[in-house]
Amino acid sequence: MAARAIASLLVSFGMVSIPVKLFAATQASAGISFNLLHRTCGSRLRQQYVCLKEDVVVERADMVKGYEFAKDQYVTFTPEELTALGEKATQTVEIDEFVPAASIDPIYYDKAYFLGPDKGGAKPYALLVESMRQTGRTAVGRYAARGKQYIVQLRPVEGGLVMQQLLYAGEVRTMKDLEIPETEVKPAELKLAQMLIEQQASDKFDPSQYTDEVRGRIEAAVQKKVEGQEITLAEPQETGGQVIDLMEALRASLEKKSPARGKAPAPPPAAERKPPKRAQPEDAPAPAARKRVKKA
Repeated sequence: MAARAIASLLVSFGMVSIPVKLFAATQASAGISFNLLHRTCGSRLRQQYVCLKEDVVVERADMVKGYEFAKDQYVTFTPEELTALGEKATQTVEIDEFVPAASIDPIYYDKAYFLGPDKGGAKPYALLVESMRQTGRTAVGRYAARGKQYIVQLRPVEGGLVMQQLLYAGEVRTMKDLEIPETEVKPAELKLAQMLIEQQASDKFDPSQYTDEVRGRIEAAVQKKVEGQEITLAEPQETGGQVIDLMEALRASLEKKSPARGKAPAPPPAAERKPPKRAQPEDAPAPAARKRVKKA
């Protein structure tokens, strides 16, 4: 089934405008939705909003949006005021700069969309894609939709362009907020860890190798219940913090055979230590020298 465009846009590239179509790159079908039901009769429930002061149900027509500027103090806005404050949709992606592809940390990635050329846009579209691919740079610009303004990245991928919606700087936390102690990494531990990485290394990421096991379990349980069968619940396993020897854990991981990659390489031998010399009594005789036997 051919993909259906959800919008038509223009990509502003200098004095060049590239007509493109916007397509959803992901689909929200992975989750399984449950409805809230009345336990006694099994009927669907309806959500209601209750006034905390008067304890009465409030209809949507009597609701307004408010911003809490102090404890239990609000300023209210009408729908018209909020619409006027929102960003006007221009249906245009304005490219502001081109940056190295590796300079944008994936932590800033939000939603992703596919961009395909619209009528009359095939040539400039291909030119933009190939130019970014050969220079190793991606485009960063702005895009307005649904009353909001977004930062977006246009990056070339195999087959075309992806418009990656980015988070603003204020939406991303910093690692400096974490109190991570400085820890020394020993060379032997580092070597074992690197060997473990090489043992589990792949040339590229293949998402088809991963499946949602939780979704599978829920779907199987739903089907059993539909068929009138009972489901059995496994006893929860007790998990507690265990103090492990890091070197032994790394060695055990390396010795474990991986069926996908064959037998794991042998871990490096532990550092050889000379056995301690036994203390000799002061009056013990000196060891006799070995005699060399001459061969005939």
